[in-house]
Amino acid sequence: MKIIETHAAPNPRRVRIFLAEKGIEVPFEEFELKVENIQSDEMFSLNPMRQVPILQLDDGECISESIAICRYFEALRPEPCLFGQEPLEIARIEMWNRRVELGLFYALMHAFRHLHPRMGAREVPQVPDWGEANKDKALNHLGLLDKQLQDNQYVAGEAYSVADITALVAVDFMAAARIERPADLTHLSRWYEDVSKRPSASA
Repeated sequence: MKIIETHAAPNPRRVRIFLAEKGIEVPFEEFELKVENIQSDEMFSLNPMRQVPILQLDDGECISESIAICRYFEALRPEPCLFGQEPLEIARIEMWNRRVELGLFYALMHAFRHLHPRMGAREVPQVPDWGEANKDKALNHLGLLDKQLQDNQYVAGEAYSVADITALVAVDFMAAARIERPADLTHLSRWYEDVSKRPSASA
C-alpha cells in the first residue's frame, strides 16, 4: 500500500500525524497540485473528488477522505486508541472532531481558497467577500474551542485524540489563510503549546 499526498497540504498532514501517533509506517508518494494534474484522468481514477490524500491498497483499491483513512488504520491497529473506546468517549471525540472540521477547518479553507491569489486557477470563481466572511467564522470557532479547553486538557476531554489532530492542523493552517490567532485565547494557547511538542506534530 501507499499514500498519495501533497506534503504541504493540511489534510495529508492529518493522516501523517495520525500514523506517527500509531507508530505505523506507510510509503508516501508526492502528488503535485497543478491544475493539469488535478484534472487528469489518472487522478479521477484514483479519487473522483480529485483530492489528496489517497490510500491505495495493494489490490489497487483507493480510499480517500482523511478521516476514512485514519479509521482504516485505527481498525488495523487499535492501540493507541485515537477514536475512543467507550461509547460516550467515542461520541465525544466524533462530536468535537466534526465541530472542528466544520466550524474551523472548513472556514479556514474557504478563506484561503477565496482570498489567496495562488488559488485563483483552482477556485473558480473566487468570491473575496465569502473569504472574508469565513475569517470571522474561523475566529468565532476558535473562541468556542478556547472555552472547551478551559476545563479539558484536550479537545474532546482528558485523552489526546483525532480531534486534537484536526484542531492542530487547522490552527497551523491559519498562517496560510492569513488569519492571526488571538493572543487572549489562553486555554487554546496552552493546549497548542502542549500538542505541538508531541513528536507526531512534525510528521
